[in-house]
Amino acid sequence: MFKNLMIYRLSAGWPIELAALDDALGKAQFVECGASQEKSVGWVEPRGHAHGPMVEVIGGQWLLKLMMEVKVVPGSVVKRKVQDQLDHIEATTGRKPGKKEKREISEDARLALLPMAFSKQSSVQVWVDPAAGLLLTDAGSQAKADEVMTWLIKAVDGLVVQLVNTQISPASAMSGWLSTKEPPQSFSVDRECELKAADESRAVVRYTRHALDTDEVSQHIAMGKVPTRLALTWADRVSFVLTEALQLKKIAFLESVFEGAAASPADGKDDNFDADVAIATGELRKLIPDLLEALGGEMVAA
Repeated sequence: MFKNLMIYRLSAGWPIELAALDDALGKAQFVECGASQEKSVGWVEPRGHAHGPMVEVIGGQWLLKLMMEVKVVPGSVVKRKVQDQLDHIEATTGRKPGKKEKREISEDARLALLPMAFSKQSSVQVWVDPAAGLLLTDAGSQAKADEVMTWLIKAVDGLVVQLVNTQISPASAMSGWLSTKEPPQSFSVDRECELKAADESRAVVRYTRHALDTDEVSQHIAMGKVPTRLALTWADRVSFVLTEALQLKKIAFLESVFEGAAASPADGKDDNFDADVAIATGELRKLIPDLLEALGGEMVAA
């Protein structure tokens, strides 16, 4: 259900009713790219059923889904087509096109190739926890998250969000946990880490499948390297990688999470979707407050 998470605070609460949101997203529904269209973005049914609701509410948690489609024309193909056209013009007229004409020829070539281009679709889940005042996306990068928020703010009038900030920066906290070999309560340090030097060398040390409670790691930190990524496990139930930007990556739910679910298997696709959402949001709703507390608590904007 979620592989990544970016956490936003709803500054003024969740400002729209379910029916109004469903209608607003329906008006901005995803449509596949046309023949000469380079990109298309819009909302789709989170459950994946055509003509279903645009917002799923399960256990008080709201789920939305933004779909993106991009057509990619390889630059080498465009360049070759442009060169053929430039050679033709020079051969037939004896002149070499100027910069402006070259740009126009390049744009025309790209547009001509778009109908033959392969398209790539990707989607981003948006999870709203109205009771906790949080909005979360599973975007894998800040640029993708920014695009999601742009489309959401267009759809939801009055929506005000900001990225959650903590009293202790993740980098400082991770440095302390590794230096003292004492992770915060409910968490354990796993076997993946990235350290970067803060000086102009920008040296990087990466550990993968490697014990981190060693003097070597502590020495790197003592010499000024800062953790930018650290693998953690919460309560023996959820593993993830924490980044310096307070992003959760590589989220995985461990076997203990599914023991209860396995005892009562779901019947049908809808029940599986509901169970997946309930399990994922149920665990993460408990993990996030523990993580924020481990980082000194949330810094509330004035």
